[in-house]
Amino acid sequence: MKLIIYTDGASRGNPGEASYGFLIKDPDGKILYSEGKFIGIETNNFAEYSAVLNAFAYMEKKWGKKISEINFFMDSKLVVEQLSGRFRVKSQNLKPLIFEIKRMENTFARVAYKHIPRNLNSAADALANQALDNLKSSV
Repeated sequence: MKLIIYTDGASRGNPGEASYGFLIKDPDGKILYSEGKFIGIETNNFAEYSAVLNAFAYMEKKWGKKISEINFFMDSKLVVEQLSGRFRVKSQNLKPLIFEIKRMENTFARVAYKHIPRNLNSAADALANQALDNLKSSV
């Protein structure tokens, strides 16, 4: 089973009210699952990593070893470079997230992280922003 994941994080204030969004598609483009969630007061980078981590957690629980390949697409070049091992992670608060992502990554056969322009990540962006907008409307 091959999966395509689009992820995004949002933080209004950076740090500020933050959320993540991700959607999982099959190779034909069919949306299998999507999620957007408020995560508290965090930085944008924390929100970006939270999207990846929560996507992994969902996939591990739902499909486990049935997955042969995962391709993540995101508009954060920094996160792509850090998760690919080309850039170091300096922020101490991100290291536990990255440790857990790497642990989960190792349970799957093939995982790749790819940078895409923001305009090609609008669905994940909308999920993250909708989570923040819903927070405002429920107050």
